[in-house]
Amino acid sequence: MYDGRSIGRIVRFYFLAPVPLALSATLMMSVTGKIKVFCGNAHPALAEEICGHLNIELGKANTTRFSDGEFNFQIGENVRGHDVFIVQPTCPPTDRHVMELLIMIDAFVRASAERVTAVIPYFGYARSDKKDRPRVPIAAKLVSNVITKAGAERVLTIDLHASQIQGFFDIPVDHLYAAPIVVEYFRENPIDNLIVVAPDTGGAERARAYAKRLDAGLALCDKRRERANEADVMNIVGDVRGKNCLIVDDMCDTGGTICKVAEALHKAGANEIFACFTHGVLSGTAVENITGSHLKKVIVTNTIPTSETAAELVGTGRLEVLSVAGLLASAIRSIHDETSVSKLFI
Repeated sequence: MYDGRSIGRIVRFYFLAPVPLALSATLMMSVTGKIKVFCGNAHPALAEEICGHLNIELGKANTTRFSDGEFNFQIGENVRGHDVFIVQPTCPPTDRHVMELLIMIDAFVRASAERVTAVIPYFGYARSDKKDRPRVPIAAKLVSNVITKAGAERVLTIDLHASQIQGFFDIPVDHLYAAPIVVEYFRENPIDNLIVVAPDTGGAERARAYAKRLDAGLALCDKRRERANEADVMNIVGDVRGKNCLIVDDMCDTGGTICKVAEALHKAGANEIFACFTHGVLSGTAVENITGSHLKKVIVTNTIPTSETAAELVGTGRLEVLSVAGLLASAIRSIHDETSVSKLFI
């Protein structure tokens, strides 16, 4: 016989104890509502393109701001019981776009959406993924915490700067890769006598994957700074003389390092030099750096909207932007239908 106190302990254990991740994922399955896609101000063009692939209309919402700069968000249609996907890369201005994402998630949770998935093609603060210096934050962990706390039940992202960031979330994360899109581009636009180059030792695994798919050679750049306040020394590991090089990395911010790698490859006797990145942040003097470099062409995807200055490079043919909308739309459909997402990695 159980007394009242024992029954109370059982109820608290089963119903109030934290739900394990695997069990919580199971409980979130079988979403019955329709797919609804919404976006903030970060990249509405990408959200529209995703909706085109899904044959649905972009969700109606007010994404204006008050005169003091606060985000004035309101959902413009009924979302009760629906499977909501919020497309919002946290690209520059990062703080503003992160805050927009959090406010939107909160609004959909309070509007009784059946499930809210944060679609973050570019995850800002991903470079702050570890405490590698004294007295610095792990901002990627903080951002993942607040996204979860806001009420997101799932995250969909592309090419995280550090794969371990998936583990920072206490909710399921679908981590896609832009490699199939980029590889398909170079198969349709082949480069003769190709060798794939990793810009640093940390990118060797990514470069190896591209080299294998493109049936190309592999080289890497060993970057060293001999003394403080002196320029980096770039040592090329591998024979690039007379070959066409493709530098691959997950992102390009100011372009300084990549342009130095291109210079080192040129000095090592490389022929034509190309580069491809998933996330073309291209901030600061990136456009000027690329324009004055040995890079013949740079390939990026549209996880981040192309800035006006970067658009000038598109016009000259030095920059080409590939779309990830189809990839994200397929992932959204698979998440909604509870089918495999891993098929998109091939």
